[in-house]
Amino acid sequence: MSVSLAVVLISVAAYVTARVSLYEQLDNELIEVASYISTPIESDIEGMGGLNSDALRAANVALLLLGSDNKATEVPGTAVTIEWGAEELAVARTQTGTSARTLTDIDGTRYRMVAVPQVVQDKRYALVLARPLSPTESTLDSLWITMILTGGIGVVMAVGLGWWTAREALSPLRNLSGAVTHVTETDELAPIEIHSEDELGDLTRSFNTMLNSLSSSRERQKRLIADAGHELRTPLTSMRTNIELLVADEKTGMLPEGARGEILHDIAAQLGEFTSLVGDLVQLSREDKVTANPEPLDLRDVVESAIVRAKRRGPGLNFDVELNPLFLVGEPDTLERAVTNLLDNAVKFSPPGGTIHVHLEGDTLRIADQGPGIADEDLPHVFDRFYRSDRARNTPGTGLGLSIVAHTITSHGGQVTARRSAEGGAEFVVRLPGKTVEEQLAEEEPAPAPEGEA
Repeated sequence: MSVSLAVVLISVAAYVTARVSLYEQLDNELIEVASYISTPIESDIEGMGGLNSDALRAANVALLLLGSDNKATEVPGTAVTIEWGAEELAVARTQTGTSARTLTDIDGTRYRMVAVPQVVQDKRYALVLARPLSPTESTLDSLWITMILTGGIGVVMAVGLGWWTAREALSPLRNLSGAVTHVTETDELAPIEIHSEDELGDLTRSFNTMLNSLSSSRERQKRLIADAGHELRTPLTSMRTNIELLVADEKTGMLPEGARGEILHDIAAQLGEFTSLVGDLVQLSREDKVTANPEPLDLRDVVESAIVRAKRRGPGLNFDVELNPLFLVGEPDTLERAVTNLLDNAVKFSPPGGTIHVHLEGDTLRIADQGPGIADEDLPHVFDRFYRSDRARNTPGTGLGLSIVAHTITSHGGQVTARRSAEGGAEFVVRLPGKTVEEQLAEEEPAPAPEGEA
């Protein structure tokens, strides 16, 4: 619409400009003719300078001499009668300026008439000339038709080009809208093909990133549910079996003396395992960053609290502890649980009287034991959920402890790796972003933690 209106306005402006220009050119021609014939008329006012109707017809003009007394003298034999008016009389009387106007004679022919001042023998006159407008108007009509045609073609082309441009420009948006509809209707997270590198391309790329993130989250959720269902089934099945035995014994008294106490003890242990498993699953299901209750802390305090717990669980073990300051911003509770899980793992696999090494130097925490170590084929999987090596099948635990460690350390912007220690046991290396000088901590913003889980 805007382009069409612009084309119409330009066409009208061009026509008006051409019309004014042609009329101005015609007026200048008539004034120039008047300057040529003014001299002979001054010498022979009665005979109009010897002009005749044939000469005027050849010049395609009509001529009269209008006096200030409102009396006019025409060339003998002139077929066209000029009807003068107040404008021409004013030029004769004031002898200043010129006049130009359009008039229609009695036959309906349109003329362009100009009047220029003329003095003959101290008498004031206006030399009035008129010329038919038919050639000029014919030119203007042709110009108008041409402008209408070219303007119409321009409007059609502008509309067509605008439609095509809008269609091409909105194509990525249609694809994006179609993809959203497809996801809504089919629940399939298929990415959209990117056709451009502009803002729409960036929008499509962002949408694809969102789809990939959603797909990854969905897969993690499915895997978590499947793994949780598998792991929860074992303690629940065992608990149900034990409870069924107790119910049956209540009716028949078939269990020997002391068996009920053993079964109740098993049920309590299974409940503890079940509770621990549910807690671990809740911890792993957290997808948030470390922004809930972050606070400045010294990692030494966290590690020392975890060591106190570990010593209670491994009273016969030795702890080689060397802790240097590491100041950072994080959640002390979740960090303490992660360190506790690493120490519990060391306690679990350490031989009686073994030594657990806990060293914090710079940004690195190392926890090593003297146990059987981790097999090379198990190293890539130790942080996977519910993964348990063949050596750990008969040891207590949920298979989620190291997954929680990886999740917590990653959410704090760090990383954790597993390897064999120099003494043949397992060694876990944790690196966290922080400072060894407390004054520098306040100047640092907490490192952004990546979303998701380890």
